[in-house]
Amino acid sequence: MILEQIHGSEDVKALDREQTELLCRELHTFLLHSVAETGGHLASNLGAVELTVAIHRVFDTSRDRLVFDVGHQCYAHKALTGRMERFPTLRQYGGLSGFPKPNESEHDAFVAGHASNSVAVALGMARARTLLGEDYSVLALTGDGAGAHCLMDRLATSRIETVMIPSRPFERTVSLEEAFKTAYVVSNHLPD
Repeated sequence: MILEQIHGSEDVKALDREQTELLCRELHTFLLHSVAETGGHLASNLGAVELTVAIHRVFDTSRDRLVFDVGHQCYAHKALTGRMERFPTLRQYGGLSGFPKPNESEHDAFVAGHASNSVAVALGMARARTLLGEDYSVLALTGDGAGAHCLMDRLATSRIETVMIPSRPFERTVSLEEAFKTAYVVSNHLPD
């Protein structure tokens, strides 16, 4: 199983196209079985698998900051960042959180639930990065909340490099090809 060999973005980057597609199928199956056992958010996570894999192909979330607008879309991200073994404890007391949680992993940049705050948070992180003279990407994975869309104009006029990736958590699952195009276009990083 390819998924069992993945512990971070570098492992995802090392996969060829066929292995990446297999990884997406394995993630779908893994999430179906895991959420059936523990409960949790299923549809939003199944819809974000290909986009999450594409993000990990382009970025390194141990360094780059990924901010979720709809935090309950993070299950694939957690599985890809070394937390797959903890899924039996998902949403259990003392177990794996159902949302991004920085004290759980260096790959989680910000605690996010349903607040539609990804653009504002990413803009703040990007501004701090620029002021400190640091070099990493900041990504806002936007959801369906109105708050994120209201801040897009502010982000566009800020002249601070921030990557915004639109997500449609309640629509159909995007193809791997569509997810790659989205991640590459917004990031201006093309893989080898």
